[in-house]
Amino acid sequence: MSEWTMKRFWSDTTVEEGAAGFEIKLDGRAVKTPAKRLLAVPTELVATKIAAEWEAQEEVVDPTSMPWTRSANAALDKVAVQRTEVAGHLAEYAASDLLCYRADGPEALITRQKNAWDPLLTWASEVFGARLKVTSGVMPVAQESADLERLAARMRGMSAFQLTGFYDLVTLTGSFVLALASAEKRNDPETLWSLSRIDEEWQIEQWGEDEEASETANIKKSAFFHATEFFHAA
Repeated sequence: MSEWTMKRFWSDTTVEEGAAGFEIKLDGRAVKTPAKRLLAVPTELVATKIAAEWEAQEEVVDPTSMPWTRSANAALDKVAVQRTEVAGHLAEYAASDLLCYRADGPEALITRQKNAWDPLLTWASEVFGARLKVTSGVMPVAQESADLERLAARMRGMSAFQLTGFYDLVTLTGSFVLALASAEKRNDPETLWSLSRIDEEWQIEQWGEDEEASETANIKKSAFFHATEFFHAA
């Protein structure tokens, strides 16, 4: 992964369409992934976003300021070569979806979860034919395999780049259904992120805000917004 520690050596950053897709070039030299694959992306929009990140680098390349580049690298070096494993991992989230696990008290939190999450589960049932069961407390609930398969089927039509964005949407929220709602543009990103934070916001209301936890949440929120944009741009 030597490219991540290199100093800026180029003057011009350009996007060119090639046989494998849109390439990002630095003084005419194609950018490679950490695994030395050609960084070729499926849409000009994604390529333009990546090129802007490279153009913004100053003396030393800072990967933390390059989410589009990192997502594209993950799509090519990880998801494309381990697609079955990635999809299987994400399907496990549907089996224990955040929206299916409810508090057993107090009543105000129970009502808040119900009002926020039931409409999404109804939507998943109507659109995908997946009728997920709900439980409360710490007791797990076993979902029907047919319902889980209907949800997982949506991933089959995703490209490696889309699946990369979808992976972050699922893992950042703990909910396959919320990720689907983002993929299908059922709700805007701000609303969906808020829906994933019902429990945390309740705790903040009761006990006050923790500065470190708040900072972590903001980082995750930014990553969620990026994942949404990356999914739809790809």
